[in-house]
Amino acid sequence: MSGNASEFLTFVLADQMFGVSVMQVNDVLAPQKITRTPLAPSSVAGIMNLRGRIVTAIDVRDCLGQEPRQSNNPGMSVVIERNNELFSLIIDSVGDVLSLAHDSLEDVPPTLDDAWRQVASNIHKLEDRLLVILDTERLLEVIKS
Repeated sequence: MSGNASEFLTFVLADQMFGVSVMQVNDVLAPQKITRTPLAPSSVAGIMNLRGRIVTAIDVRDCLGQEPRQSNNPGMSVVIERNNELFSLIIDSVGDVLSLAHDSLEDVPPTLDDAWRQVASNIHKLEDRLLVILDTERLLEVIKS
């Protein structure tokens, strides 16, 4: 990877492709046992144990106002760390790691879905679809509001 490119882990949520910087990703996990947390916001699916650490599981579909995941798709988790706390972003499926040149990233267009615009830092036009670059800080702020 050169100095003018960054790598992004791609994932799909509600038929939309998103990317998150690989520098933020601690783990990618198959479906995990999640314990519901009483009185937590609906976007907090619960907590899980990851090698002895408590991880807050976030339902990204709920955060972005999407329909609940079908029961036949338990989803996967992308684990990120913020301020020494782990968060599991529950998404539909994981894709590939893409290396994207910085100059290929574009500003978020005003026509993008409002919920996605709130958590996007940039977009990247792929051959056949749009990749929304996720700003995990903003996503975690949406949960608090």
